[in-house]
Amino acid sequence: MTRTRVFSPLLLRTAVVFTGAALLTGCAAGVPAASVRTAQPDSSARAASEAPGGSTVSRLDTMAEEANLAVVTRLFSVAFDDPDSAEAQAAAATSVAKDAVAHGSGSASGPAGLLAQFAADHQRVTGAQMVAKHTAADGDLVAIHYQITADPTDERTGEAAADVFRLSKGKIVERWTFTQPVPQGKAASGNTNTMFSDLYSPAKPSPSPSEAQEEKNRAFAVNTYDALFRDHDVSILDRAFDPAYLQHNPVAPNGTTALKGFFSGGASLPAMESTVSLADGDLVWTLSQSVGAETDDPYGALDIFRVDGGLIREHWDVVPPAG
Repeated sequence: MTRTRVFSPLLLRTAVVFTGAALLTGCAAGVPAASVRTAQPDSSARAASEAPGGSTVSRLDTMAEEANLAVVTRLFSVAFDDPDSAEAQAAAATSVAKDAVAHGSGSASGPAGLLAQFAADHQRVTGAQMVAKHTAADGDLVAIHYQITADPTDERTGEAAADVFRLSKGKIVERWTFTQPVPQGKAASGNTNTMFSDLYSPAKPSPSPSEAQEEKNRAFAVNTYDALFRDHDVSILDRAFDPAYLQHNPVAPNGTTALKGFFSGGASLPAMESTVSLADGDLVWTLSQSVGAETDDPYGALDIFRVDGGLIREHWDVVPPAG
């Protein structure tokens, strides 16, 4: 779904609070046991996830994408603050299929499973509010990157979270969930970026990517991810990354120098590859699994890349803790 670089729809690129209504991808951690899937997929969900990039419909239907995004944003706005309320129960029943498949630590299927996720967020973070940071809609996929915190003014509190949803006929039929605590204290890497902020500023205003360009960006970012984390091809850092790219994982500093050192240092790294991906505006989102994994195997991380001018300029991720 084409977006301009500077405008902000309901949840995009601004911190919207819904109340009352590692390195590049934590590569040293491998696939966390915490992301084990608890609901078995039906045949349609499995087929959808196994489609290229995870979407089974056209990625060029902007109106359908906007409608899907509206379903998800309304669900969060109504249900997150008080998942036990009658309003939340009704919204979930309307928006989530009874047999909706769930991927993620402790995730359960159906409307009750999503409401249980929201309730668990409140149990972990007292006074939790949901602060949306980035959203995307592409094909039948919708993604939201958000902070779970009691203090929406402080991006260094609470948890980082990201959910990806697949919709069919206006209802969520599959979802992936990722959460991790926001690291506390001074990062050993010296990186002072938060896990959520938008820092990249192009030398001149960038035009809104066309749907075709979004798809090119998606393919570019997925191929780059696979080259680095599946094939361990360090040379991709020189070909595909801005040397001064902005890093929002505090494990590593900005720029490619640290990554080159890590991947060239002889460390034994698990081979990971992108299996679900979507692009919206200048952002590409990718979900990764171990090479050769089945649809119902664990997902290791969710990564977001900003692509501009044929290079990766900025990166965020959510990497569930192992264990």
